[in-house]
Amino acid sequence: MKIIELDLTGCKTPFDLHERIRVAFDFPTWYGKNWDAFWDCLNTDCNVAFISVVGSNAVADELKGTVKVVLEMLEENKQDWASSDCPFDYEVVS
Repeated sequence: MKIIELDLTGCKTPFDLHERIRVAFDFPTWYGKNWDAFWDCLNTDCNVAFISVVGSNAVADELKGTVKVVLEMLEENKQDWASSDCPFDYEVVS
């Protein structure tokens, strides 16, 4: 299980945000850069124990809602895995 730092500092577009997700999580190159693909990869191709989200307050204003979606999905994933042998957690640093 690995620990990931997802640095969103300075993200300006949804593409940029998803590319940072792809690189940080080491998702495959076919990652579709949309929320369905994020959820699928997070739940099937990802061996992550802990995620530290950095720079969530330092994204372009247009992406504030998008960052909220990321955090909601991480929370849902945390709840889904809470009772499993592989618990998952995250923190928002800034």
